[in-house]
Amino acid sequence: MKKTIIFLATILLSINSFALYLLIPMDDTQTNHLKAYGISYWILKQEGEVSWLLNYRGGSFLVKYDAKIEKQCKLRGVSYNNIADIQASQILNQIAEPEENMDVVKLQNAPRIAVYSPKNKLPWDDAVTLVLTYAEIPYDVIYDEEIIKGVLPMYDWVHLHHEDFTGQYGKFWANYRNQLWYQEDVLANETTAKKLGFKKVSQLKLAVAKKLRDFVSGGGFMFAMCSAPDSFDIALAAEGVDICDVMFDGDPIEPNAQSKLDYSKCFAFKDFTIVTDPFKYEKSNIDVTVQRSRLVQEKNDLFVLFDFSAKWDWIPTMLTQNHNKIIKGFMGQSTAYNKNLLKSNVLVLGENKSIDEVRYLHGTFGKGTWTFLSGHDPEDYQHYVGDPITDLSLFPNSSGYRLILNNILFPAAKKEKQKT
Repeated sequence: MKKTIIFLATILLSINSFALYLLIPMDDTQTNHLKAYGISYWILKQEGEVSWLLNYRGGSFLVKYDAKIEKQCKLRGVSYNNIADIQASQILNQIAEPEENMDVVKLQNAPRIAVYSPKNKLPWDDAVTLVLTYAEIPYDVIYDEEIIKGVLPMYDWVHLHHEDFTGQYGKFWANYRNQLWYQEDVLANETTAKKLGFKKVSQLKLAVAKKLRDFVSGGGFMFAMCSAPDSFDIALAAEGVDICDVMFDGDPIEPNAQSKLDYSKCFAFKDFTIVTDPFKYEKSNIDVTVQRSRLVQEKNDLFVLFDFSAKWDWIPTMLTQNHNKIIKGFMGQSTAYNKNLLKSNVLVLGENKSIDEVRYLHGTFGKGTWTFLSGHDPEDYQHYVGDPITDLSLFPNSSGYRLILNNILFPAAKKEKQKT
């Protein structure tokens, strides 16, 4: 009799364990939001499936119980709750209610990630590589040579950060031309351009931008920050037009270069004016700081994430998942975008209406999508050349860095209607 009771108890425990789920909350109860994304990516790498609960407790994750997943949560310091099957069903039923601005997106297949980054060391960091490393999400580093040789189809998601696709080296010439790192960067780029058959670095960068454009057109996902978004569009618009001065490419700017720009080739921006003065840091008036001095103080430098209909606009909803809707602003080579220069089909995900600044953009091109986020480092307000690398262990709940990681999981998403 005793053996029978033990046997039945074991069976019941076994059945109960199979009925369990793991809920990884993403509201203010989560101890480490950033590593929670890494857990989700790890599950996908193990060929598991994750349900992303859009607008439910900050965009929480729900998975079938697995002791290995629970162990990973414990090892990485990620908060989680064991819940029974009936509790999971109640959550899904609540989300499915028509009046609830929530929905469920299935995450399947871990995206193959590439980060576009130079091989030579430069005196600044990259927010995306920082957060990918901290969240323990694997990625490959690629640069001009790999892209020209055709590696992009190997990846689902490509990130561009502190890059100048116009061939003007970030317009650091005025302040840093005598610095060794600047000289080495120029030499490295010129050497690569020559090796790949280009006369100028600007021609190489344009070729890379066009490869990236074609990657998106074919169905790829592209995310860009800091100087990459505006310089990418400027390079595409200036195809066949020399907008680089003597100190950048050895000859003067082409006469009437501004009037020869073709904005139809751009992803996000139109009607912008390029800044041709080599002593000015900016490349165009896409960045609002060109037109006016930003008088806003750091404590008031904020932007608000828009609310979208989770059941109808699930893509922008996914990209704006957060435990905070008000995000701390942060500066960069492109601190904020000029709203008047946006194309009509661009979707604004976040802005500061009080000072008319747009910070977070999304759009489609061909079969793929792109997302632009202004600023350099979400947890370093005014990042200068040579500043130390941000220690993300000090910011495990960073709302700004969450925006980056929303984009990482975006390519894994598959929308499914929930049963009630």
